[in-house]
Amino acid sequence: MNTNSNGYTLFYATIMVVVVALLLAFVSGALKDTQNANVKLDKKKQILSSLEINTTGQDVDALYDQYITKAIVINSKDEILSESKEDAFDIDVTKELSKKLEDRKIPVYIAEVDGNTKYIIPLRGTGLWGPIWGYLALNNDKNTVFGTFFSHASETPGLGANIADAPFQKQFIGKHILNDKNEFVSIAVMKAGKKSETQEQVDAISGGTITSKGVEAMLLNCIGQYDTFLQDSTMGGNK
Repeated sequence: MNTNSNGYTLFYATIMVVVVALLLAFVSGALKDTQNANVKLDKKKQILSSLEINTTGQDVDALYDQYITKAIVINSKDEILSESKEDAFDIDVTKELSKKLEDRKIPVYIAEVDGNTKYIIPLRGTGLWGPIWGYLALNNDKNTVFGTFFSHASETPGLGANIADAPFQKQFIGKHILNDKNEFVSIAVMKAGKKSETQEQVDAISGGTITSKGVEAMLLNCIGQYDTFLQDSTMGGNK
């Protein structure tokens, strides 16, 4: 074959593409289990972070099993669909949010911290440039915020990305998601100096208004699914 011909160049390039593709597929397959394990580990870290638990240098799997004593899967009517921790953990919250409310499977993580029960609700939403997500931990009254964790895919550093920082997240601690009539109203995220007449509120990020409002919408939409659960004095009251 003439090594200077266009045909040889095309043949050589095709072989190289096929070889590289096969190698990448092999490496991807070989690393799949490790990648999945890392994703699960990171999710456990995020859940624990909503409980104000420092996982740095710790055995995350052991901490998760220590604090997350139970998990359930319910529907919007507060009917228990599963009491398996694994079933709750494996639910794709984003996928469930795309379904009709009555068809959704929604997880609740139950933790014990210093002898007190906490309920953790997963959150998924949209910021200025892409997905945002997090977890919100409630005290045993299913009303008072114990802790939060928020993160993002691509928000602007120094602006919307600050939702992942402690100063923004700690504002939520002690806030209430139910009003005096025990109705779900969520928490407002408002520009400093503004006042909500119907909700407790936190200050929005200066220069990150759209991302801040994304957090507000995420809280309203995601926690709102649990309205019946929040009203029930028991955990997953409808068997």
